[in-house]
This record gives sequence, C-alpha cells and structure tokens, in this order.
Amino acid sequence: MPPLIPHFCSQCAAPVVERVVDGRARHVCSRCGTVFYRNPLPVAAAVVLDAERRVLLVRRAREPHRGVWCLPTGFAEENETIADAALRELAEETGVEGRILQLADVDSFRSDFYGDLLVVTFEVVGVGGTPRPGDDAEAVDWFRLDALPPLAFSSNDKALAACQESHREAWAIQDSFRRLEGGSGQMLSDALVALVRDQADAVAALWLADVRTSPSTRSYARADPALLLASATTALSQFGRWLQGDEADSEVRTFYRAVGRERRDQGFAPHEVLSSLTLFRKNVWLFARDTGILARPIDVYRVLELDRRIVAFFDRAAYDAVRGWEEGGDSRA
Repeated sequence: MPPLIPHFCSQCAAPVVERVVDGRARHVCSRCGTVFYRNPLPVAAAVVLDAERRVLLVRRAREPHRGVWCLPTGFAEENETIADAALRELAEETGVEGRILQLADVDSFRSDFYGDLLVVTFEVVGVGGTPRPGDDAEAVDWFRLDALPPLAFSSNDKALAACQESHREAWAIQDSFRRLEGGSGQMLSDALVALVRDQADAVAALWLADVRTSPSTRSYARADPALLLASATTALSQFGRWLQGDEADSEVRTFYRAVGRERRDQGFAPHEVLSSLTLFRKNVWLFARDTGILARPIDVYRVLELDRRIVAFFDRAAYDAVRGWEEGGDSRA
C-alpha cells in the first residue's frame, strides 16, 4: 500500500494540514510548520546476462504481480548504496553473486501498491553462486531477450531495452566475426560489398586510371582501355557474388586463369598481372573505406572485416591468374 498520510505532527503532535509549499500541495504541521515530504521509494534491479545473451528472471512469490516474471528487484535499505541494494536483491532472490558492470536505466513511475517509485537498474555480471529461487521468488530461469515473458514492471521492459541498445554494436560485431570464421548469415560488411558491386563502374574507373599510370604495370598503358574496363567491371560483379555466396570457387578459378592466359598472350609479364590485381584490391578497399563513415567502432570493424574478405578473394584470384599465365595457351584448369 502507498505510504500513509500523516494526521499528526511527529515533532509537536499538532494536526497536519494540506498547504501549498514550493508550488505543490504538501502535508504541513498546522503549528510548527514541519513539512512532511513524500519522496519516491528507491528500488534497485539487476540485469544479469549469460554467454548466450539470456537474461535471468524471477517469478514473483508475493504481491504485487504474484506469479509474474521480473528482474531481481527490491527496495534499497538504510546504510547501503543503490548499487549494493541491487547486488543484495540479486543474491537474495536468485542465489547469484554479482559485480556491477554499468548503469542500465533509471525510471520512475507510480505503483498502486507502493506509491511513487524510483527504479535504478544495473547491468550485473554473475561471479558466483547457482541460480535458485529465494524467499521472494517461486522460480528462477534464463530467457532469450527476443522471447521474454510478460514482465511485472514496465521499468524492467525499459531497462532491458536500454541494455540491449548499449550492446547492439558490440553484439553485431561479435556475430559478424563468427560468420567470418565460418558461420552462416549476413555479415556487417555485406553492405559495403553491395556498395562496391552497385558502383562497379566507378571502382573500375579508379583502377583503370591507377593501372595505366603505375610503373609496375607499364604494359597496361598500351592495352585497350575499353577492354580493361569491361574486364574490371566483370571482376567486381564476380567479387560481390562470390562474397555473398552466389559464385562457386570453380567459377572464380576459371575466370582468373582465363585472365592470366589472356595477359600472357598479350605480352604482359607475370609481375604486371600480380601488380594489377594488387592495385585492383587497393582500389576496392579505398572506395569502400572512403564511402563509409568511420565514426563508430562498428563502422571501423565493418571496413576491417571487408578488408579481410577482400584479401581472401584476391589471394585466390592472384594464384589462379598466375597459374593461367603459366599455362599460356593450354586450356587445362
């Protein structure tokens, strides 16, 4: 129940009346003028996430909202900080010992049961103990953040949303890195891959200007620029398809071995073929880097991830181009 309204002054025992003080109606002693302020009750809550990004919830054993799930939550007591209160409630309700990581959210609302509440939620990492329900909980369990049950308090929903947002970029980087190491699904750098593919003409033009003026690729200055540009545009399209899994390794091998044989027939030295691919890789990288905005860690990771994928593709392309050059007119793969 909300705090009781005082009827008599605790200082002089005179009746308490309602008066406007500092622009608000307050309870004031009619004799000595003592103001009885009614401040929000401080509440502490804890968000504990495991390695699978599941959150630890308790099912309430008492009113209000008995039988409904919520974060480990409780009132701060005298002579403890709000952070200590969060850790104490966590241990009492779940058996888990924790350490504060960061402030997750601060919220205030009016409860029909308790009155005005000020809820401070911390993200906490578990450092000991085994989850088990305490005196105020019927059960304790882990829940995926995308499959939460209805929660008892709106402040819990708000805190969990804020916690997820604070981890959004870091989790996206982690997920993308796992996919880079052999997992499935989209990667953060896919957007840059699509950008390079969609702007293939512009990237190819940058490469053409570079390859026709570089001292390491002198033969390219004598080649037909239109044919070089067409070949570069095709290679960029293939690059995008291969990174997105739409082009088989055998198709990449066939294409670059054909390029190597063609460059040998045109009188290009093998070091020029390799240098042209290095310049090609450089211009793909620079275009993606300069088009992106490197304002956040996730943007930096996106570009670095793309660089790793570019290296993997062009290492393969360089090997097959040289093999094709060595084979000359032999059409064997």
